[in-house]
Formats: sequence, C-alpha cells, structure tokens
Amino acid sequence: MAVEQNGVSAGSTIGSGSTTVDWEQLKEAATAAMKKAYVPYSKFPVGAAALTADGRLVSGCNVENASYGLTLCAECALVGNLHMTGGGLLRAFYCVDSTGNVLMPCGRCRQLLYEFRAPDMELMTTQGIKTMDQVLPDAFGPQNLEDSSVN
Repeated sequence: MAVEQNGVSAGSTIGSGSTTVDWEQLKEAATAAMKKAYVPYSKFPVGAAALTADGRLVSGCNVENASYGLTLCAECALVGNLHMTGGGLLRAFYCVDSTGNVLMPCGRCRQLLYEFRAPDMELMTTQGIKTMDQVLPDAFGPQNLEDSSVN
C-alpha cells in the first residue's frame, strides 16, 4: 500500500519515460518527507526524494535514536522505500533540511545511493545538478567484488 506524500503516493509514477526531471516536484516531495522526520535529539529534520528510472517517486526521512549511532539518515529510509515499492534504480535525487536548503548526502549515504543508481543518476547539490560520479568519484561498488580474487 502506497503512503500519500505531498499529494503523490510513494512509489507512484510521475514521469515514466520522460527525459526531463521535475526538480521542483522532487524538492516538494523531499520537503514533505522531511516533515515526517523523527528528530527529538538534534531537532534537525532531513527529507530526501528520488525519481526512479521507471518514473516512480520514492522518499524518506531521518529517524533518530537515543543511541546516536543507530540514527538512520533520510537516504536509508529512501532506499528502503525504493525496495518496498518495487525496487529499481535511482535517476534523480534531492535532499533538504527544515528550511528547504539543499543538503548533500554524507559519505555513507553517497555510497548507499551509488549502489542503487541508474548510470545517469543526477543529484541536486549546493552547487547545482551533478552526477553521482562527480559527488563520489572512484566509488567502490559491486563490480569491485566481482573483479577481486582471493590469494
């Protein structure tokens, strides 16, 4: 069952087959997700939204824990949502804070997003739209496990 987020159901199709990304719609979805964040300790809500290669919208928010190391970033929830709504690859990504400012994924989350990226995935950054390869150059991924051999 899809969850309604800012008028768009999670996992619903919003642009299947389109070659353009509606960055404003992604920002709105990220903002809607941010409003669902559980942040009783830091008071720093984060929301993320992404467009999949097949045109679905997925989103997530950060969820804190009293044991700080167990806190989940919004990107973790987004990837969980991706799999709950059919899997696939991410094509475009947007992340915001409570004032609507663009946030860059932390290193851990860049690695997480890399694993689920479409080859042409783009991210909205503080310096405009960039590719995943630009924000995580020389990334480690599944291909490295396939190429390695045990001596």
